[in-house]
Amino acid sequence: MNRDFELNQNKLVQAWQSQLPQTLDSSDQAQVFADEANPQALRIHIDTAGRSKYSFDFQCSYVDTREVRVDLVDVEREGRTVDERTDVIQNMAQDYTRQIHECAQALHDLTHHS
Repeated sequence: MNRDFELNQNKLVQAWQSQLPQTLDSSDQAQVFADEANPQALRIHIDTAGRSKYSFDFQCSYVDTREVRVDLVDVEREGRTVDERTDVIQNMAQDYTRQIHECAQALHDLTHHS
């Protein structure tokens, strides 16, 4: 991993909080937090729309100014942890991962300023 760059985590959180809802389905709700254990990462919490009532937690780590790594941390349904290996959950997680990558691309000007 390339750690030779500095990211202003607070600025990133604000930018992501503004941009991510434009990338997600309009009825999904997202919250973005600074990852306190890793200054190059964000925590993303997404509550799904509809009756399923799933919530997804991701860690989004900046590998460098151009690339992010997205890891699924947890999935819950109505407050209870669910099996993340089911096809439904895997498909939803893949969709959200793609949307998180799209958001990172949209914020490329903010992170690639060197």
